[in-house]
Amino acid sequence: MASQERALIGEEARNAIARLLLEKVRQDKYPSTTQMEIIEQMMPSYLLRDYLNVLLEKVMTDSSPSIPMLRRLARIAGQL
Repeated sequence: MASQERALIGEEARNAIARLLLEKVRQDKYPSTTQMEIIEQMMPSYLLRDYLNVLLEKVMTDSSPSIPMLRRLARIAGQL
């Protein structure tokens, strides 16, 4: 397998994993910190806005959002 093909397969796999975890975070009322960290490590830049929107929705629907979630949200917003 050529290195270019391997890189493409790796990128596709990372994108699929990031999308899967993003959906998990979207569905969970209190998403896993570990899952969010993995997303942030491997997420392609085109998914940043979607991720930000998911986190915004979490904060908006929580009457007392956690300080770590607010900090995470601010950090992600700063990356855009």
